[in-house]
Amino acid sequence: MPKSPLTAPETVFPDVAKSDIAASASASESEVHSAAFKKGQTFAGSGLHSRFYKPLDKYEGNHRYDPDFDWEPEEERKVVRKIDKRICTWVCLMFFALQLDRGNISQALSDNMLKDLKLTTNDYNYGQTIFFLSFMCAEVPSQLISKKVGPDNWIPIQMISWSLVASMQAFLSGRNSFYACRALLGLIEGGFIPDNILYLSYWYTGWELPARLSWFWVSYQSTQIISAFFAYGILRLRGYNGMEGWRWLFALEGMLTGLIGIVSWVYLPPSPTQTASRFRGKDGWFNEREEKIMVNRILRDDPSKGDMHNRQALSFKMFWECVIDYHMWPIYLIGLSWLIPSQPMSAYLTLNLRSLDFDTFQTNLLTIPAYVIFILQLLFWTWLSEKVNERFLIGLCSQIWALPLLFALEFLPKSTGPWARWSISTLLVGHPYVHAILVAITSRNAGAVRTRTVASAFYNMCVQASNIISSNIYREDDKPLYRRGNQILIAICAYNFFLFVGAKIYYKRVNAKRDQIWDAMGKDERERYLETTTDKGNKRLDFRFAH
Repeated sequence: MPKSPLTAPETVFPDVAKSDIAASASASESEVHSAAFKKGQTFAGSGLHSRFYKPLDKYEGNHRYDPDFDWEPEEERKVVRKIDKRICTWVCLMFFALQLDRGNISQALSDNMLKDLKLTTNDYNYGQTIFFLSFMCAEVPSQLISKKVGPDNWIPIQMISWSLVASMQAFLSGRNSFYACRALLGLIEGGFIPDNILYLSYWYTGWELPARLSWFWVSYQSTQIISAFFAYGILRLRGYNGMEGWRWLFALEGMLTGLIGIVSWVYLPPSPTQTASRFRGKDGWFNEREEKIMVNRILRDDPSKGDMHNRQALSFKMFWECVIDYHMWPIYLIGLSWLIPSQPMSAYLTLNLRSLDFDTFQTNLLTIPAYVIFILQLLFWTWLSEKVNERFLIGLCSQIWALPLLFALEFLPKSTGPWARWSISTLLVGHPYVHAILVAITSRNAGAVRTRTVASAFYNMCVQASNIISSNIYREDDKPLYRRGNQILIAICAYNFFLFVGAKIYYKRVNAKRDQIWDAMGKDERERYLETTTDKGNKRLDFRFAH
């Protein structure tokens, strides 16, 4: 049987040096397998046991699959740069559109939206709770629809739909209409993020995904900066045609999102081998050799991606197996609480700045430094996590950063000046955002397309649940210093220390146990296991969890 080429192990296993694998290209597959394990690679079968990992006949890249195909590392780098330019940049633009409509309520608050609609802080909290609850409930259904019709179709439908609702917020009349729009936005936008992560996984290896996801969330916070400048101009339309500035903000930014959604409908290709179309060109974006590089490098990094095609729905049995996959539960627990210590300040930043006697336009401009710090921290910590091959302990830095700032908020005297409070608020909002690391590890530790589809949604549901919790910590009767709320945040921050360390210990122990079993097996036993096993995804003995 033919073997996958081992001439460029740095391509297949970027963290495994040739000296770690073998003295020459004649090293056995089992030896390369073991070397990959010890370097912390997630899927030990990556490209090295190709005869055991033939993709599904209906897999869209099956006609480009070739276990004997070889390429130069420089060729792969050129292809990845092309994918970055064609796919990643557009996905970032779509995420910009999501946050434009999801986050502009913060600028609207600075323009006295609550006062105009006769709403209280608690009403706002309830509205945000309705939004996040709806968002959370839509996660799994959206992923299942996306897997059936393809994210290239479903994502633009979502964008165009929510842009209409976002624009209609210009006609809010009170509490009931505010709650209704929050619910509709949550239902339509829910699932958008895991849908995009699923889509990116078609194009990138598990080791490339974290860096791309970091840029994904850079576009998210860049939206906050750009929208602050938008708001600075648009909110000055207050009184034009008898409308408040925040109404113009919702209307104009919703229209911009709708335009991006319409273009996305004709721009997004279904997969690396399906880029030809009337709008993208009859020859597509990639030639045959480039398509072979894309397909084979993806399957050698994670052979499970060939188990399903990109229009294949999950059966109920597949879905249930994903739900009861307890190996993913530590990540869900972290998703449920790690953002809570900084989230209330992020949601209340503009309201807090207004309470410090900054006017509408000063408030929007003073939010920018927090988002700049956020972006720099996001890029740094994501890069560092891959550089040192460490995830959960890097994630713990987000809590180490937040804890002293929360203590400062709790114990600062009431007489403290506005600039000191602004500085603390800015640093807390600009916390180490390790979401890209956790999303990537969710995708990586899933070990199969079906689990990745559901796990990405479940993790994001947990994050939305944390938003629901955090949006109800600062209460009307606790303002303006929110002493009680800050005490709750300190307790949750301390709890998160145990979660991050516990997840690290759990995955290390599971890997060590599998190492012990695998190392005790001879070469023939390993190959017999790979030929006959019914274990799937992250349940396989040749799978190692990233941590």
